[in-house]
Amino acid sequence: MTGRDFSEHDIHMALDGELPAEERAAYEAWLELNPEMKARSQRYAADRDALRQAVAHVPDEPVPARLTRMVLGEMPKRQAGLRSRWWLAAAAAVLFMVGGAGGYLAGARGTGFEGPEDQLAEEAIAAHVIYAAEQRHAVEVPASDKDHMQSWLSKRVGIKLVAPDLATDGFELVGGRLLPAGANSAAMLLYEDQKGNRISVFVTAEAVKKSRGSYAQSDDGPRAVYWLDEGYGCAIVGSLPRERLNEVAKSAYRQLLAGMTT
Repeated sequence: MTGRDFSEHDIHMALDGELPAEERAAYEAWLELNPEMKARSQRYAADRDALRQAVAHVPDEPVPARLTRMVLGEMPKRQAGLRSRWWLAAAAAVLFMVGGAGGYLAGARGTGFEGPEDQLAEEAIAAHVIYAAEQRHAVEVPASDKDHMQSWLSKRVGIKLVAPDLATDGFELVGGRLLPAGANSAAMLLYEDQKGNRISVFVTAEAVKKSRGSYAQSDDGPRAVYWLDEGYGCAIVGSLPRERLNEVAKSAYRQLLAGMTT
């Protein structure tokens, strides 16, 4: 007996060191009785460790006072209109990482972004930055097991997912992985061209409004082209020239949508 029912929320609490000590033994027993949740905990831990490694230098750097003031809304009025959504997000991220990187991918929806499109794009870009650079562990299921990957991710995300065929655009499927997205899950499909350029397709079942557009954190970083509709959201992320990424994104989106409706 575990004493109480545990949930995904408890996984995040345990990984962040916030699960009460007296519940730890029952929690570990619950994981052993729930292999799916144990596997999810292991994936979240791997995501956390990858992010911590990526920002390992940040805790040693002082947080600029202007970023603290931005997050707290204390910028002078004459500058308030100049604040972009990215700088607000960056300031919040810096302060958050100094306090600890655990739970970032799972909790990004709570960092103060203005709308679901920003949240989707930020999550997709964060995942792309971490995993597109990986060589051996970029995906959980390789393209050679495509049928299993599609059925597994479809079940876990809650959307019928058909991996787009982007061969005519010069990209071959590398594989896919499951990621946390707020309180739910997201699928990430990774593609690569002959030059080693990688793009990712990030799909989640959380969208509640219709929207489309593009989002970039910086001029020299990856950009997300996204679509949101009732019941789903998807973002195609890469560092390709803008026009090429747009064309590849349109091709991927058309195929994703066709797969959902067949």
